[in-house]
Parts: sequence; structure tokens; C-alpha cells
Amino acid sequence: MDKTQVQTRSKAFGLAIINFCETLPKSGARGVISRQLLRSGTSVGANYRAACHARSKADFISKMGTVAEEADESQYWMELLVEGGLCRKDAVEPLMREAYELASIAVASINTARRREAKSQITNHKSQIGVDA
Repeated sequence: MDKTQVQTRSKAFGLAIINFCETLPKSGARGVISRQLLRSGTSVGANYRAACHARSKADFISKMGTVAEEADESQYWMELLVEGGLCRKDAVEPLMREAYELASIAVASINTARRREAKSQITNHKSQIGVDA
């Protein structure tokens, strides 16, 4: 999956979270959890966009870590809504699945970036000591 596709998916996820949160009452526990979900759910796409403009591999890895955390946090808030009897599971199941998939994409990107960074460091070290890479 390329950068544009993930940007599109993460923005669509944020919009779906907005739409879902708009259906929840604004008072009591639902209101509090709704606000938390709104923050974390819309943060996924914003942080992914920031990761795409990272200044270094380390910065990219850090920002993608935030993407994974925010997607996971979104899942948590939806689990609380369901397990607390504050909404039906079928109302959030597609959003929970997408949050999980976006978190998985972020973790896979982090792992790939770390492998590439390690490989780059090995290649650089070999060239510094005069060994063919």
C-alpha cells in the first residue's frame, strides 16, 4: 500500500469517526468517551501526514509510532463504548477493524524503516572500513 492510499484511508477513518461521534449523545459517559474517540480517531490521519514529511528515518519511526498508538487508543474507546453498554457492537465494528488495520500498517512501516536503517548503517560501516558492501 502506498503513501497516498494510507493518507486516503486514514483521512476516511477520521471522517467516519467524526460521523460516528456525531450520533452519540453529548452528555454523560458517552459524551466523555466520544470526545476522547474523536481526538484519537482524527489524530491518526494527522499524524500519518506528519510522518510523510518526517525529517529523518528516526523522526518517521517516532511519528508512525504515534499513528499506531492513536489507532490503538481509538479501538480502546470503542471497546469501552461497547463493553459499557453505551453503543451496539455492530455500530463500531467496521471502525474497530479499520483502526486495527491502520495500526498494523503503521507497525509494519516502522519495522520496514528500522530494517532499512539497520541495513544502511551496516553498509555505511562497511564502506568506512573499506569492505565491499
